[in-house]
Amino acid sequence: MKKYPIYPIQRFNCNSVNSDLYINTFKNHLINHSFVEEPHRHNSYVLVFFTKGSGTHEIDFDKFIIQPGSVFFMQPGQIHHWDLSDDVEGFVIFYSQEMYNLYFGQKTIGEYPFYSSVNNIPEILFDMAESKAILPYFESLISETEGNQIMKQDKIMNLLDIIHIEIARKYSETYLHETHSYNVKIKNFEVLLEKNFKADKTPSFYASQLHITLKHLNRVCNEILQKTTTEVITNRIILEAKRMLMDKKFTVNEIATELGYDDYSYFTRLFKKHTAMTPTDFRVSKK
Repeated sequence: MKKYPIYPIQRFNCNSVNSDLYINTFKNHLINHSFVEEPHRHNSYVLVFFTKGSGTHEIDFDKFIIQPGSVFFMQPGQIHHWDLSDDVEGFVIFYSQEMYNLYFGQKTIGEYPFYSSVNNIPEILFDMAESKAILPYFESLISETEGNQIMKQDKIMNLLDIIHIEIARKYSETYLHETHSYNVKIKNFEVLLEKNFKADKTPSFYASQLHITLKHLNRVCNEILQKTTTEVITNRIILEAKRMLMDKKFTVNEIATELGYDDYSYFTRLFKKHTAMTPTDFRVSKK
């Protein structure tokens, strides 16, 4: 079992004065960083747009098909790797939350609907017309990155934001429920869950923190996610367990304890119920 590395932006951006941003064509990215085809993580947000080629992209144990128009958006800490055709082309961008939030001030990266941990669908497909419309923004990012015009950083950040807006519009049309108030509640639930899922796993805790009844929280989860509140909480725990099992420095008992389970056997039964294998079997299967 090998440890899956977490790559900082600086690993890719060693020659840039801006250590919080990396922009490249995908072809050049692979030439200089072929190791990215092995499973790994990033400490930054990742945005990728494919314009040519094919393959597969596995993100947090889910596999996606790569084709022209594929757009992927990942959050820090997600495990992923590629299996790419030789003719693949496109664009790749890494950026830190701190840089994005500091620049725009009045809004944060987390407000974009495609960056969600409870309803995480990390890819979308642009059709030919949509790809043609968004392509110039990526090309301008490359041009600005390679050039040295005045207000370079401002143009790069605003181009990046326009790309995010275009993705958000497409994503909202494709995946999001029309009931705006429910979407807001789901986002608030997500924030709470990320902070508390290791310590508190009771649906009533999250309902109380959101100042709504448990019945209403279940209704929101069922309407938006087609899951109960308990299922959402458990899925987040199982995902974290899978991520930790990829790193051999943790024993299964230590993982159970870290995730808030003093009863090792209960954690093992829970994991097997949701994955059809024990934590140890899962770890072995990923060697």
